[in-house]
Amino acid sequence: MSACTTTDFPAYRGRMEYLCLGCGARFAIDELHYTCPACGGVFLLQDRSFDSLKETPGAAWRALFDARAATKHDPLRGIFRFYELMAPVVEPSDIVWLGEGNTPVVSASPALRALLGGQRMAFKNDGQNPSASFKDRGMACAFSFLRALMRKKNMKSLLAVCASTGDTSAAAALYAAYVGGGISSVVILPEGKVTPQQLAQPLGSGATVLEVPGVFDDCMKVVEHLADNYDVALLNSKNAWRILGQESYAFEVAQWRDWDLAGVCVFVPIGNAGNITAIMSGFLKLTELGVIAKPPRIFGVQTSHADPVWRYYQKPAAERAFSPVKVRPSVAQAAMIGDPVSFPRVRHFAEKLEQAYGAGAFQVVQVSEQETIEGMLLANRHGHISCTQGGECMAGLLKARDLGLIDTDETAVLDATAHMLKFIGFQDMYFENSFPPEFEITPDPALANRPAPVISAGEKAALSPEAFTVKAAENIVARLGLARK
Repeated sequence: MSACTTTDFPAYRGRMEYLCLGCGARFAIDELHYTCPACGGVFLLQDRSFDSLKETPGAAWRALFDARAATKHDPLRGIFRFYELMAPVVEPSDIVWLGEGNTPVVSASPALRALLGGQRMAFKNDGQNPSASFKDRGMACAFSFLRALMRKKNMKSLLAVCASTGDTSAAAALYAAYVGGGISSVVILPEGKVTPQQLAQPLGSGATVLEVPGVFDDCMKVVEHLADNYDVALLNSKNAWRILGQESYAFEVAQWRDWDLAGVCVFVPIGNAGNITAIMSGFLKLTELGVIAKPPRIFGVQTSHADPVWRYYQKPAAERAFSPVKVRPSVAQAAMIGDPVSFPRVRHFAEKLEQAYGAGAFQVVQVSEQETIEGMLLANRHGHISCTQGGECMAGLLKARDLGLIDTDETAVLDATAHMLKFIGFQDMYFENSFPPEFEITPDPALANRPAPVISAGEKAALSPEAFTVKAAENIVARLGLARK
């Protein structure tokens, strides 16, 4: 690593290749690959020059990344402040930065921590990314590479396509609209299974939105067929550039802890398994470079309505065989995936963690739908902004505590993958007790919170403006039991 100021763009350039986890074949990055042409396996992206980075001491990396955290140089302000660990083949002009990354890690409110018996915990609020979800990390990397590829190959146009339960489509459409330059976006959604807020995002960004009957897995099969047979850029987590961008979550958690992850556990909803893959990979990279001494323990969380990875790890190692499951409705819509495309990546990195750091370095816990929605409500009633996936992580922490898998003095970092407002309809359904039976949720009336009328429109119409003000105030005083000054 050559000496540089924080405003200099790094001189280092890597030698990136696609590596198939199925057969071990390697492919150059001058073409878009999503699955191995030889065996159909999924890819990781590897930097063949990565070992040269080990010549720089861990302390020097820590100092450089900390210095870059204060830069005002756009290409290094977001996830690419960790440039050497990300996609070190793009130039400054290729990098897309919309404000993604640097999302806050918010410690549990005093009341919540007390309620949990002193448990140390924090939410990392990835819903504070530009499109209000963690997917922006992956899109920033993927679109930066697409820019670089189009420049190098003198491409005039490119169609980007993705399947989505909401967050992927919102991020893909936003970044495509910003980058422009011949890139257009098509998103394929499961009909009737995306929240109105999430549907509004790609529509507002000008994407072509197409709906398919069924669930996410059905949409993913359609998109995979398109990517295998037509000239399109796939933007789901099958795209290994997406995974690279999402590794930045791990780098930021480590930086928040001043690079000391002793006693830290990270809880991540599994869903399509791209994010948990990226987070494990990111922590392992930091360990290899000596930036951190040891990765945190990783807990994947799955709802019982979509739990193929939990089922896999419930079996003894010698008996494990992955089988997709048929999903049932879930309030954590991004979790409602029965055949996660990144499962081979999860298995790959989980094995690396367990081989290096022993049993318990990677675990999966299962939670119910009731626990998931009430986990979200518990967090938000104590001052957090957790989405349903964050609620899934909250429920996962409670389950891990019940199972004796985590101690009170350990610090649990929970991944709130999106903004709570994207899933506000599920909160309303809980308060109104309107969940269909297939959700298997019975609301606790004590948690319901609905607006209460102060005075009727008819009463207001019958009163003068001054009398209305007094009457409305008197009604509020009576309801709240206020004492006069």
